[in-house]
Amino acid sequence: MTRLDRYLLSQLMALFGFFALVLVSVYWVNQAVRLFDRLISDGQTAWVVLEFTALTLPNVVRVVLPVAAFAAGVYAVNRASQDSELVVMQATGASPWRLAWPVAVFGLIVAVMMTLLVHFLVPASRAQMAERQQQVTENVTARFLVEGSFQHPANGVTIYIRQISELGELLDIFLSDARAGSTRTTYTAERALIVPSESGPKLVMFDGMAQTLRLSDQSLATMRFADFTYDIGALMAVSARTRRSIDEIMTIPILRTPEAVMEQTHQDAAGLTRVVHQRFAQPLLAPAATLLGFAFLMLGGYSRFGLWRQIGGAIFGLIMLQFLTNAVDSATKSAPEAWWLNYLPAATALCVTGLLLWWSGRPRRRPRSATVLAEGASA
Repeated sequence: MTRLDRYLLSQLMALFGFFALVLVSVYWVNQAVRLFDRLISDGQTAWVVLEFTALTLPNVVRVVLPVAAFAAGVYAVNRASQDSELVVMQATGASPWRLAWPVAVFGLIVAVMMTLLVHFLVPASRAQMAERQQQVTENVTARFLVEGSFQHPANGVTIYIRQISELGELLDIFLSDARAGSTRTTYTAERALIVPSESGPKLVMFDGMAQTLRLSDQSLATMRFADFTYDIGALMAVSARTRRSIDEIMTIPILRTPEAVMEQTHQDAAGLTRVVHQRFAQPLLAPAATLLGFAFLMLGGYSRFGLWRQIGGAIFGLIMLQFLTNAVDSATKSAPEAWWLNYLPAATALCVTGLLLWWSGRPRRRPRSATVLAEGASA
């Protein structure tokens, strides 16, 4: 790269770091406030809130990077125009295509960052988030078990615990289950434990008795047990994860073992193909958006008042690009076999960029009045 390319690239990277930091902070704080309200109301600690907000950071960065790259490109070109640097570059014979080269390199650097995010960091953070949410849900279930008080976690269910030991044992437990309607079962046990499992938390009772009363004839059946397992997660509306989300799985396992992934996520082959191509297409939006903003600003000449019309056109182009991206996402969800549509937004932006660069680089004719005045002055 020439000194000019390195200069423009350094300006773009510095501005990109600034805009990325600002946008990530704003977006992340918005996410953190919502998580804070929800988790604190569930009785979670500040450490859990911090952990959850940190796990949302990779996805926030993924959303923000293309916008930050676009803002850096537009701001850098506008500042170069106001400082007459752009005029000097063009006076030395640098065409719009030549000046677009460092912008394209900058966009590719941002695309590499997004590739790492969409293929590795975002799925890993979402998988960890889902696991921690399940653990927090089970902890919330345990909060319903309060010593010395009758609790009603579900209709027809009553739980009483005399004492909870320092080791977490539930001493002298009483549990009444009348959800069946025709029968009412009462469990009493000297002690019990809450044990996590793949299907949700279980209540394991020791040295107790189960009494089942049949309401139709008022007959009573009694059974003593040394240990008995009761599904406490079911009555407290805590369900185990029966499947994983496709967003929690990295791209490499999807490509290597698609059959196992389809079994885990209940997705078909077309759905997996759509997700993979969507992840490969997302990083392309960064160079496409950056070059689109640069091309719009190259349409204007030097002005002391800045390139506000061109900036407005660039922002409008970015909005249209986002609309097209959302439309493609909706279309591919309803028709996963049309996976090739994922590349349409970036391809469209690059085609518009090429057209704008060609238009800005073509020879311009001066107005006829200006030509006559110039000829008169020379005469």
